[in-house]
Amino acid sequence: MKALRRRLAHARWVQVVIGVLGAYYLRLVWATTRFIVEPSNIYDRVDRDYPVILAMWHGQHFLGPFVKRPQDRAKVLISRHRDGEVNAVAAEWLGIGTVRGSGNHGGEFSRKGGVGAFVAMVAALKEGYNMALTADVPKVGRVAGLGIVMLARRSGRPIYPIAIATQHRFEVDNWDRSALNLPFGRGAVVVAEPVHVPADADDATLERLRSQVESALNRATARAYVIVDRTGRDAGAD
Repeated sequence: MKALRRRLAHARWVQVVIGVLGAYYLRLVWATTRFIVEPSNIYDRVDRDYPVILAMWHGQHFLGPFVKRPQDRAKVLISRHRDGEVNAVAAEWLGIGTVRGSGNHGGEFSRKGGVGAFVAMVAALKEGYNMALTADVPKVGRVAGLGIVMLARRSGRPIYPIAIATQHRFEVDNWDRSALNLPFGRGAVVVAEPVHVPADADDATLERLRSQVESALNRATARAYVIVDRTGRDAGAD
């Protein structure tokens, strides 16, 4: 039975079915959730910087495809792991292109297809695609890696830290604190100030900006949960 489950998990048709069902489920969540967007003029700001790099935390990124407007072109970095196949199918069904690969925590963006993925992301940004990726790397949740600031340095595009949260969710006790979004409730999309990385940034500057991305993501995440959980006086309104 264990061998059968393993074979099914690796079967392409199973991955496609799960990915498509996941995409339809996420559409349901997005359509039935009342979202507040902060700041309200964020798309005007993004348009001035277009294309941009969107930074999210692992486990908080499931609704990311829906911040894309019909006129936007976007791609997302997805790992080559088996779970990544399901995510790639879901992303493509939601109109998002994919770049396959991942980096490591040490700033050597080179293993698991990292070099090819890095080159592909630079090319995508040059071609006018927004590029979305998680800033932390497995299995170091909520700690931004250097990969995203290195991408910003090479491409010249700014990083926009973004958090998406929903009132109704199932929180998983795992390394990335995944929040599985549930329908019918409040939602929040919070975008922090963009982080610009100069082309001549040295190691010290990269580390400072890496820390800035990390802090901005944490602030955006905290604010998103204040809004959906109504834990502060300035939590917004339906």
